[in-house]
Amino acid sequence: MNRSERIRLTLDRALKPLKLEVIDESDLHAGHSGAREGGETHYRVEVVSAEFIDKNRVERQRLVNTLLSEEFSGGLHALSIKARGPNEEL
Repeated sequence: MNRSERIRLTLDRALKPLKLEVIDESDLHAGHSGAREGGETHYRVEVVSAEFIDKNRVERQRLVNTLLSEEFSGGLHALSIKARGPNEEL
């Protein structure tokens, strides 16, 4: 299972999202800090979940980062997060 699949599985299980997009943007960061040959270092996540209701932006990002802490310790360098409740647009 690659990193994209692990991220998707982890967020699916924890957040039960209505919408989830996991985009590997590693190719856009070639030559930058943290980039490695083979990619899987820089991601963008867009997620809509009821788990985010009544949470501010920082709380939402902390939640996602905490859920993916193993990925960060295993080579994930950067993660861009758009996290919204079901009544908000991405």
